Amino acid sequence: MDSIVANNCTIHFNNTCYTSVNKHIKERNFSKIFILVDENTHQFCLPSFIEKLETDSVIEIIEIESGEINKTIDTCVGVWNTLSELNADRKSLLINIGGGVITDLGGFVACTFKRGIAYVNVPTTLLSMVDASVGGKTGVDLGHLKNQIGVISNPDLVLIDTQFLNTLPQNQMRSGLAEMLKHGLISNEGYWNKFQNLEKLTLNDLDTLIHESVMIKKHVVTVDPFENELRKTLNFGHTLGHAIESYFLSNTNKNTLLHGEAIVVGMILACYISTELVGFPKQLTADIKRLFIDYYGKVTIDESEYAPIMDLLKYDKKNNHGNINFVLLEAIGKPKIDCLVDDAIIINAFKYYAS
Repeated sequence: MDSIVANNCTIHFNNTCYTSVNKHIKERNFSKIFILVDENTHQFCLPSFIEKLETDSVIEIIEIESGEINKTIDTCVGVWNTLSELNADRKSLLINIGGGVITDLGGFVACTFKRGIAYVNVPTTLLSMVDASVGGKTGVDLGHLKNQIGVISNPDLVLIDTQFLNTLPQNQMRSGLAEMLKHGLISNEGYWNKFQNLEKLTLNDLDTLIHESVMIKKHVVTVDPFENELRKTLNFGHTLGHAIESYFLSNTNKNTLLHGEAIVVGMILACYISTELVGFPKQLTADIKRLFIDYYGKVTIDESEYAPIMDLLKYDKKNNHGNINFVLLEAIGKPKIDCLVDDAIIINAFKYYAS
């Protein structure tokens, strides 16, 4: 697969990853190399990655605990302290090997340590390959509120080796697939139609689809790097999806949802709202709901939980001037940004999902 250049960052695929990173390390002559992992990528991904590195530089491994619950400033402080203790300087390189938590947090750590050191992202989950790999968003959560603190800054390189997908459990694969489904809904019907038989997708299919998803997101972030207009469309399903994810994360009596699992619910809700407000075909909403629930199952959300979930909408990053702004669909491939939605319609969307 051809490499992709997006806003001064080159995204490489499979075998090209290693020739590119080795060339980059040699040319830049980094003083030290640090690799950030969690306990899972330390065990399943790091050995094969290091085996392919060609360098005489000192390599230090920094491990953090996995999971969204650890995507915090406190974790950053731990990594910053470790970098300092290991004598990292401004000519050091940080390589982040993991899912979105690792690449978002590791990117933020690199951008802020000594006012910025070089970093490379190696996404190892399907979600991080098609989402966190493009666009330069870095950051952490603020309590249970998603991605409230961060900066936009691109890594030197992104290395997408789809062999790492063989290490993933099925629920993580489904979570990543949700972002690809979103890319289909907001971009074009042709791409969307490739996902109509989700159970039959193979890893070979995914290689091509991942490349296409990255191209879709690359186009969006190139046109609108700082989320003023077009980039907002990438938040389809995320306004309510993030609120649901945050609510489940903050309630000990609920099972934590993976990002993609929450976004699937958010997309069904957004399709219903789109039908009510901007003319998205009712039958398409029903078809999308059936496809998603058949593949992902249904999340139980009681009516008593609608209000506290909706209360979390005020923290959405797209809000301005006190308005909660939704991304809706007029048709597949025709998103509409900055839509205002009455609470009554949101409640009806929840009821439609539950029905």
